[in-house]
Amino acid sequence: MSLSVALQVAQSALAARQTESSVVARNISGAQDPGYSRKSVLLSQSYTDSGQAGGLRVDGIARVTDSALYASLLQTTSAGTSQEAVLAGLTRLSETTGDTELMMSPAAKLGELKLSIQNLASDPNNAIQAQDVLQSAKDMAQTLQSSSDLVQEVRANADTDMATSVREINNLLGQLEDLNALVVKGTQSGADVTDALDSRDQVLLKLSEEIGITTLNRSDGDIVVYTDSGVTLFETKARAVTFEPTVVYDATTVGNNVLVDGVPVAGPGAVMPVKSGRLHGLAQLRDEVSVTYQNQLDEIARGLIEAFAESDQLGGGGPDQAGLFTWSGAPAVPAAGTLVPGLASEIVVNANADPDQGGNLDLIRDGGISDPLNPNYDYNPSGAAGFSDRLQELVSAFDADTVFDAGVELDPSDSLSGFASSSVSWLESGRKTMTSNVEVQSVLIGRTAENLNNKTGVNIDEEMTLLLEIERSYSAATRLITAVDSMLEDLLAAAR
Repeated sequence: MSLSVALQVAQSALAARQTESSVVARNISGAQDPGYSRKSVLLSQSYTDSGQAGGLRVDGIARVTDSALYASLLQTTSAGTSQEAVLAGLTRLSETTGDTELMMSPAAKLGELKLSIQNLASDPNNAIQAQDVLQSAKDMAQTLQSSSDLVQEVRANADTDMATSVREINNLLGQLEDLNALVVKGTQSGADVTDALDSRDQVLLKLSEEIGITTLNRSDGDIVVYTDSGVTLFETKARAVTFEPTVVYDATTVGNNVLVDGVPVAGPGAVMPVKSGRLHGLAQLRDEVSVTYQNQLDEIARGLIEAFAESDQLGGGGPDQAGLFTWSGAPAVPAAGTLVPGLASEIVVNANADPDQGGNLDLIRDGGISDPLNPNYDYNPSGAAGFSDRLQELVSAFDADTVFDAGVELDPSDSLSGFASSSVSWLESGRKTMTSNVEVQSVLIGRTAENLNNKTGVNIDEEMTLLLEIERSYSAATRLITAVDSMLEDLLAAAR
């Protein structure tokens, strides 16, 4: 090896070790930064024109990646945030049931009403007992109304959160567009884009929290992002994600869809619905979970009106009329087995049985509440103070088989009491299941993130060891330069 080649080898080694030292320092500095991946220097052997080894050449800087683990982290993160959104809503809805000992649920209030009627049946002329029945009925109606109000509040909040999520998605897609352009341009020019790639991965991870995504890598570091249902979110340019919030909700309100580039991906009209992400969970809460629970409350209200309905006692074939519990469609009784959306929010105690509103308490015992002037619906025409037949009939109605709407995820042929209890169980079972799912998903996210960090993150001990090796290589190169310098001096001295 000639002295010039030896000097070239030594100089290239010094340059390579300097670059490596810089990268190691960069790794140590970024070790605690979330999303930072370990960087390494790509080296290759250079050759002289005569084919001799000419030393080391720096070909660029690479980062450690694991595409399979990263894709798994995106997926588990999306699933986790979706479940968390549903759980938060179920937790709010569970306020309608409260602690079982507090007797706050519609089922508990139904039990109190039944007990008060049983007490009155044992002493039909007891005004205090009759007042207790009236108060229990009012509490029952108020519980259904407040529960319905809470359900619609949960839906409205979910709608608001969906709008927030859409804004965040658009913001992240804007960041992704800038970073992706930087990566592509840098890759084409041979610049170091590893930090930009780290930043892009972090943006994608945040995006996966809001909406389920899949990615496709292309040449020059370019990336394409799709929803987990296949709609393009980003390809060179960010696609528009749009949503029109709904301010006021009631049981008949249908929330708007979320659109990605004009394609509905979340909401009741979604043609390519996303399967995970916070947006998915919020849409599921707004359009499915809360709606189902609202329907159950409406069916309890309809069951109450039906159970307390009064029939024609003179055989004239008159239609059944709403009794102690009434609604906007009174005096008619809602059709059997048919859901009336929003009925739980409008059910009230008939004023004709409420002395505070000019009514008569005795009508609870005697019937004719819907129209006290119509004798056809009077169960006690003689006015007997000890008449209890109507009260016993009402008590039996709580446990009689009733036909409910089949689309509310409960037994459509249960009794009123059984149906109300099943509704509480449905809600609590859903909350318990979702709590367990969130806990499991949280562990999966933690383990996946930990494994990814172990594969791609920085180990300070390893970096310090590498730094010592670089130092030794640097010393060897300096010694070689010193030796070459000494030889050159000897040559020059001999030449003189």
